[in-house]
Amino acid sequence: MSFFGNSDLVVGLSSLLFIALIVYLKVPGKVAAMLDARADKIAKELDEARRLREEAQALLASYERKQKEVEELAQEIVTRARAEAARAAEQGRAELEASITRRLKKADEQIASAEAAAIREVKDRAVAVAIEAAGKVIAGKMTGEAAEAYLAQAIKDVSAKLH
Repeated sequence: MSFFGNSDLVVGLSSLLFIALIVYLKVPGKVAAMLDARADKIAKELDEARRLREEAQALLASYERKQKEVEELAQEIVTRARAEAARAAEQGRAELEASITRRLKKADEQIASAEAAAIREVKDRAVAVAIEAAGKVIAGKMTGEAAEAYLAQAIKDVSAKLH
């Protein structure tokens, strides 16, 4: 029987030679190094992904805080604007009331002045009519009865003009 005739022996010996060759060429070390490099690369990628996730979460939290601050500021601005509008409306109402009061006072003063002027004018006219009547009485040397009648008529005219 020949050496090559025993297939079990050839396969076993070939397997041993193949394993020895793999060990001699340091294939397991190279495979382990490649696997370690791949594991390191994956670990670095995972670390980078964690870091990016943490940065994204921090950035999201920062934006949420800023959004909340902006909303609070907007609410504060709206509140201030409403208060300012109410204050301006109240001030405008007060100024309008003061203006109306001033105008009413001025109108009352003008009415009083017009009344006083009218009374003065009536009095002046009454005096003028009385003087004219007295002048006619004196100038015409009227008789007593005619002068009295004329004077009575002048008084009626003055009385009518006063009312």
